[in-house]
Amino acid sequence: MKRNIQQIFPILFVVASLLICGQVSAKQKKILVFSKTAGFRHHSAIQSGKKAILQLGSTNKFAVDTTENAQVFTPENLKQYTAVVFLCTTGNIFNDEQQEAFQKFIQAGGGFVGLHSAADTEYDWPWFGELNGAYFKSHPKQQEAVFNIVDANNIATAHLPKVWKRFDELYNFKWIGSDLHFLITIDENSYTGGGNGEFHPMSWYHAFDGGRAFYTALGHDNKSYEDPLYLQHVLGGIKYAMGANPEPKGGTAKK
Repeated sequence: MKRNIQQIFPILFVVASLLICGQVSAKQKKILVFSKTAGFRHHSAIQSGKKAILQLGSTNKFAVDTTENAQVFTPENLKQYTAVVFLCTTGNIFNDEQQEAFQKFIQAGGGFVGLHSAADTEYDWPWFGELNGAYFKSHPKQQEAVFNIVDANNIATAHLPKVWKRFDELYNFKWIGSDLHFLITIDENSYTGGGNGEFHPMSWYHAFDGGRAFYTALGHDNKSYEDPLYLQHVLGGIKYAMGANPEPKGGTAKK
């Protein structure tokens, strides 16, 4: 009987280890979609975006929680997520404690994805501006423009045509950070109202303060979240934020 018990203990240890690893793996594959607004609200983008990202999660085997409650930004709660998506957030959406919790999440290796008006968020918090990579300034009327893919090797752009014509709300930025790996630029000669000149980036990624961040200025309304090209672009950003190699074919574009 003693020998049987001794034989059972190693088996139990292995089973317990597998269960623990399974739980850790599940946590590593869970994201939070956050869409609180304290300014302009992109209602159709938020509603459609939540549904679309939930579907992306289901198809690509990662879990998705959605919320507009900033109170979930606590150190303990954020531990369950690998990345946080700011889906068309606007304005000042955090208090000091929530800012600190989110900052520590990134510093601990967490990922961030900013979609569209994430650049119109937390102007009084410079750290967030550096994380996102830019702050919004203005936009002309919605219109079609030409987007150039400047890094076609990235998981967020490899599927896109090198010259991508698209109708969207086209952001000008009051400030754009340095040390960004640019993915997409917009040709200001292809539309009216551009404000950033010859080199006008619209999507990028970078390692920042211990974590990873991806941003795209595209995605103004529900039509974006019905567009397979745009959704694959967002999926690539999410995968990068969750830890995937951003340049599986090698190469990058940085300025």
